[in-house]
Amino acid sequence: MIDLTTEMAELWAALGPGRGHRGRVVLFVSALAGEGTSTVAREYARLAAVRARRPVWLIDADLLQQDQMSAIGGDPERFGQLGRPAHASPDGSSFFAITPPLVGKDGQPVAPARLLTARPALGGRLWVTRFNQEVLRSGQRAEAIDDGRYWDALRGHAETVVIDAPSADRSDLALILAPLADVTVLVVAGQATEAAAPVALRDEIEAVGGNIAGVVVNRSTYRAPQLLRRLTA
Repeated sequence: MIDLTTEMAELWAALGPGRGHRGRVVLFVSALAGEGTSTVAREYARLAAVRARRPVWLIDADLLQQDQMSAIGGDPERFGQLGRPAHASPDGSSFFAITPPLVGKDGQPVAPARLLTARPALGGRLWVTRFNQEVLRSGQRAEAIDDGRYWDALRGHAETVVIDAPSADRSDLALILAPLADVTVLVVAGQATEAAAPVALRDEIEAVGGNIAGVVVNRSTYRAPQLLRRLTA
């Protein structure tokens, strides 16, 4: 088992929760696949939920590869039992679109938000989402959209919203969502990644208006990551 409680506590202290009734949206992303982004995002969400006065949401934004709910459900000692599924959109908005649009049996369009569900963990302190990709038909795809309504809606219901984004070499989702998040944290596997890839990703995110808070350097699965280091070109 990987326990990053101490490291995530330092990261939480550095980033801080949302202010007042407006939650903070924190996006986690890596330049390359396999750098441990999902683990870091999940552990950060858990720590934030334990300390939060309002619920914390963990958004599994990898629309092709959904792992967060199964990972949390498979670790009841740390996350408790998962509760019953519920709608994951407070107002019916979503952060993705389906192309071509999904149509129900009645011939009417199905709102993309209907494909996103959430289940509570930690006794309701943490909510984790799942995109029901199995509903899609052949030729349909889900893509992130440049629309802040979903994130604004969640800010009113959560103290912290954690976005687990797919790596930049697999998807451009992080470049679409980073300007809509409050801060972005890059995850780097220090022993495996050349500096050029995360530096390039940092520059791309800042070029589209994203706010880079810093970097979690994940040196191995059992050694503590170094937190919020700034990348140098």
